[in-house]
Amino acid sequence: MDPHIRHWKVAIERFCAAPDPDYREMAKMVAEIAATDIDETLWHAAAQVLPILRQAAMKSADRRTKAMALRRLGIISDALHMLSAPRFGQRGLAPKALTQEEQYRQLLGLPLGRRLAATEVQQAFKRAAKRVHPDGGGNGAAFLELAAARDALIKHH
Repeated sequence: MDPHIRHWKVAIERFCAAPDPDYREMAKMVAEIAATDIDETLWHAAAQVLPILRQAAMKSADRRTKAMALRRLGIISDALHMLSAPRFGQRGLAPKALTQEEQYRQLLGLPLGRRLAATEVQQAFKRAAKRVHPDGGGNGAAFLELAAARDALIKHH
């Protein structure tokens, strides 16, 4: 397990158990997590939690904002747990090769095991396109790949 993951996991547990937690320090740590590239799920979780933690760190933050920040911290805690939990039954198995459709679904963040509606594919494309669109500081090639994935999934279903 990565030492950063262990450190972050312990820090979140201590923060949640503290009677008067320091939201400013936790916001700094979550910003550090958001700046790493250890895991995409962890990065997304940190990016989702960071705004409410920053609001809770302000002197004018009310009790409800702090409670919401504490609950949202569970998203990061869950992501860290998934990264640090042992994977039973996986030893010696080669990863399964994904089909083209499964790769497209992963690219758009869609579930693998069920039928998709065209509107669901389109919504997933819009969410993913916000991150990679060239006008938003993203990569043109990645955006074109997303568009191709969307088109293939819509055409397929």
